[in-house]
Amino acid sequence: MVIAMVAAVLVPLVVGGALVCSDRMPRPVGQRTASAVALAAAVASAACVGVTLVDRPVLDRPWVTAVGMRLSLAVDGISAPLLALTAAIGVLVVLYGIARPPRARYGTYLGCLLLVVGAALLTFLARDAVLFFLAFEIVLVPMWLLIKGFGDPATRDAAAARFVLYTVLGSTLMLVGILALTFAAGTADLTELARTRGSALGTTQQTIVAALLLVGLGIKVPLFPFHSWLPAAHTAAPTTGSVLLAAVLLKMGTYGVVRLAVGAVPEGFARLAPVVGVLAVVGILWGGLVCLVERSLKRLIAWSSVAHMGFVMLALAAGGTLGVQAALLGNIAHGVVSALLFFVVGGLKDRWHGDDLDTAREGLRDARPRLGLALVVGMAGSLALPGLATFWGEVLTILAAWDPAPGRPETLFAWLAVLAALGGVLAAAYALRVLRIVWAGGGAPGRAADERLRTDETRVDVARVDVARAGATRADETRDESLADGETPAGDPPTGAVAVASPDAVGAEWVVITVLVVAVLAVGVLPTALLAISEPDVLRMLGEVAR
Repeated sequence: MVIAMVAAVLVPLVVGGALVCSDRMPRPVGQRTASAVALAAAVASAACVGVTLVDRPVLDRPWVTAVGMRLSLAVDGISAPLLALTAAIGVLVVLYGIARPPRARYGTYLGCLLLVVGAALLTFLARDAVLFFLAFEIVLVPMWLLIKGFGDPATRDAAAARFVLYTVLGSTLMLVGILALTFAAGTADLTELARTRGSALGTTQQTIVAALLLVGLGIKVPLFPFHSWLPAAHTAAPTTGSVLLAAVLLKMGTYGVVRLAVGAVPEGFARLAPVVGVLAVVGILWGGLVCLVERSLKRLIAWSSVAHMGFVMLALAAGGTLGVQAALLGNIAHGVVSALLFFVVGGLKDRWHGDDLDTAREGLRDARPRLGLALVVGMAGSLALPGLATFWGEVLTILAAWDPAPGRPETLFAWLAVLAALGGVLAAAYALRVLRIVWAGGGAPGRAADERLRTDETRVDVARVDVARAGATRADETRDESLADGETPAGDPPTGAVAVASPDAVGAEWVVITVLVVAVLAVGVLPTALLAISEPDVLRMLGEVAR
């Protein structure tokens, strides 16, 4: 049904825009009303996406005829999993935003979440290259507002400025590449561009267009060395913003590479594939090494995303059906794993009033077992443990690099496959580091906890520490009296840990985390379902080079 497809986009865009505007009225909409309206819009959009995925309607109407732009929307096996992921994440971030709301401008906050989701759905539905670009750019505005208006006050200004500078540069290069491609090919239809495979352009022209698109989209993926904006944006953004950034926005970048570079200018992309592969592997190793020493837990998860997206780009560089399939599967896997980790880490940061791994704290296994379980599943997925989501994408990527598509330098890609596997070892090392410190508890070894509490600017002040210690002393006295009566003592927290009176994940937060834990397990157990959905359209797009 075309109506359902259009509604899937318009409902979150219209409702999101209305909520943003409502905060500027003399009498802003109340929190309960905004919550109910936002959640209803997210659920309705997700339901419409479900109908669209089943019916696969097509909308194709003239729009801006001067540049040959059409209002062309459709669904195929390449975009269907990403549409489902975006719709599901949209419901989860709104639900989480309602459960853990900001202190002010509530309507603007929920409205921005809906605007990001609606514009992302339009991006994945677009079958016109210029419409794809416009939808992509719409996403960036509410995401910038989430970082700038609702992020960490200490870092949000600099992070938002860097986000704008990098993404505008990427957008400019992407637009130039799209216009060069569409004017040379005589059409902006992505399906037609994939069918003709850049036949209207010479090899040199294809290479130039592919270079413009890869640099522009590489900034948005992000591909090394264009990645430096991502950790800053993740660290500053609110939890819901980090989830949307990792699970949705980064996927738009790799999806653009598939549609515009791999599908539309395959010869040009093939000539640049070795460079893309090398940069992707450097990103995998660089991200893994940084994660081994990073002190900020949220920033560590952001750096792990740089490494994981490196696997996706390596798969695309390797080419062939297996490479593209591995990239699409890796996209979905990273989407659910990163969403789970950012929800968990964001909740922990709120409870701890910081996320420094050098601060000694009581382990999650004792203090907050639900969040601890979710963190274990998320980090196990991040290290690509067999049976979990990211395992299949990374294994298929290594296989695709070991046996790349015709025309790729086999020796080079074989070495890239070996180095990428080494990146998997680094992932295991930093995942175990996080679990040892956060799940088991006690903080990073090698420093006195009392000194850390007094020197770290992000920790609570000394007076609060003294209160916590006094409380601990009274608790010890009480425990001694209880022991005299025959009671069994509870486990002691690590020496110097700051006791923060906050609950484990409950209510809507626990629902959101549980859904993502199940998703991580489901994608790991049933990867063939996703591969079967995308395979026919991947074969059709690759044409004669499909293997």
